[in-house]
Amino acid sequence: MSQIFQRSANTIARVSIFGAVFFVAGLLYLFDQVNRSPWITEAHVARDQPIQFSHERHVAGNGIDCRYCHTSVEDSSFAGIPPTKTCMNCHSQIFANSVYLEPVRESFRTDRSIEWVRVHDLPDFVYFDHSIHVNKGVGCTTCHGQVDRMPLMWREKSLQMDWCIDCHRQPERYVRPREAVFRVDYEPPPDQLDLGRRLVAEYQIQKLTSCSTCHR
Repeated sequence: MSQIFQRSANTIARVSIFGAVFFVAGLLYLFDQVNRSPWITEAHVARDQPIQFSHERHVAGNGIDCRYCHTSVEDSSFAGIPPTKTCMNCHSQIFANSVYLEPVRESFRTDRSIEWVRVHDLPDFVYFDHSIHVNKGVGCTTCHGQVDRMPLMWREKSLQMDWCIDCHRQPERYVRPREAVFRVDYEPPPDQLDLGRRLVAEYQIQKLTSCSTCHR
């Protein structure tokens, strides 16, 4: 019986199989890169707000502490969005007649909240508690970035699970003294790992990586 396939068919088959494997691997890599890109995570993308509030001006320029506006960050799971009255504590005197700030004054007059767009918005199936992280020595800028350099607010980190897990697995790389949690000028020291290990022991930080820690 004559040979049906040419001898070259074996080579073509091998090349096709290996080519398909590399093609699928390439697609998976591309999917992973797209999934981590700002197009999906919206990291480094400034959000349009009803009023283009500048953290750079208020934090760096005026020296306002995070807790002045985000009053519940030390005691609650939610950091808190400041009521209009907090804005008017200053703006009843400063730029009191600015056209730019008319939405703030209208909100104050009508007792109708400004509809801010949340920048750091986790899915409903994720449990996160600000107070726990703050009291364990996780600084504001560790998660939110240098807000004192943001004329408009954007998401600094991806907020994806692997980013959370990285910190939960190695908290010594990120924790800082509690008194420095709200400092935007804090820089990790050269001996961060040694300091971190001491703080992990002192603050009794557990390396929680089970699913139920965040998915309840």
